[in-house]
Amino acid sequence: MLQGNGTTVTEFILLGFAVGPEVQYFLFLVFLLIYRTSLVGNVGMILLSKCDARLHTPMYFFLQNLAFVDLCYTSTITPKMLVNFLVSDKSISFSGCVTQLYVYGIFATTESYLLAIMAVDRYVAISNPLHYPTVMSQRACIQLVTSCYVVGSLTAAIHAGFTFTLSFCNSNTINHFFCDAPPILALSCSNIDLNVMLLIIFVGFNIISTLLVVFFSYVYILAAILRMSSAAGRHKAFSTCGSHLTAVAIFYGTLSYMYLQPSSSESQENDKVASVFYGIIIPMLNPLIYSLRNKEVKEAVKVLVKRSS
Repeated sequence: MLQGNGTTVTEFILLGFAVGPEVQYFLFLVFLLIYRTSLVGNVGMILLSKCDARLHTPMYFFLQNLAFVDLCYTSTITPKMLVNFLVSDKSISFSGCVTQLYVYGIFATTESYLLAIMAVDRYVAISNPLHYPTVMSQRACIQLVTSCYVVGSLTAAIHAGFTFTLSFCNSNTINHFFCDAPPILALSCSNIDLNVMLLIIFVGFNIISTLLVVFFSYVYILAAILRMSSAAGRHKAFSTCGSHLTAVAIFYGTLSYMYLQPSSSESQENDKVASVFYGIIIPMLNPLIYSLRNKEVKEAVKVLVKRSS
C-alpha cells in the first residue's frame, strides 16, 4: 500500500467517536457492560444447549451456532473499541485491520444465512412434523451450517482482498471505530468503482436472498398455522416463531440501513451508530430474545440452577 509521497502504510488510525474525555469513559463503561452481557449470554446459550438433553434438537443446534457467531463477531470489534476509549494511540496495524475486516465479514455474513436456515427449520417443524427428524437430520444440519460458514468465508475473502489491494494516499485515518469496508474505501485514491459494485452486489444478494427465504418460509408457516384446529397448537407455533422473527427484524433492518444507503459524510456518522447496534447490541439481545421467549430454555435454566444449588 503506497501513499502519494511513496511511503508505505503500515497502520491505520481509528477515529472512533467524536466526543469528549468524560463521555469516552462513560461509553467505555456502558459498552463494557454490554460486552460482558453478550459473553455471558452467548456462552450460556451454547453450554445450556449442550448440557440439557431436551435441547439436543435441530433448532437448538442452530441456536448454538448463532450464539457462537454472535460471540465471534462482537469479539472481533468490541475489545479494540474498548481499549481506544482509554488510550490516546488509536492505531491498528495494517495486518490487524485486514484481519478485523475479514473475520468480521465472515461471521456477519454467516449470521444472515443462519437466520434463513432457522426459518426453513421452523417451516419444516410446523408444516411437516412427522418427517421433521428425517428432513432435519444431524447430517443435514451439519451440512447446512457448514455451507453458511463457507459462504461467509468466501464473501469476506473477496471483500478483504479487493479492499486492501487499493492505494491509500489521502489519509490513514478511518472515520469509524473498527475496520469496515465503506470507511476504508473512502480513504483510497485508487478507482473504487469495482469495490463499490462488489460491495453492493454481494451485500445486496446476501440480504435479499436470505430475506426471501425467510419471507416465503413464514408465508408457508402462517398458512400451516391457520390450518391448525387446536388453539394451543397455534399459540405454541406463534410463540416458537416469535423469537426468530424478532431477531430477523432487528438484524436485517440494521444491516440494510448500514450498507444500502447512499454514501455521505452524514451517513458515515450514522453508520457508526448502526454499527454499534448491529455489531455490539444485537449479539447481546439475541440470547435474551431466545431465552426470555422460549419455554424450553427457561425450563432448562431452572433445572440447571437447581442442580447447581
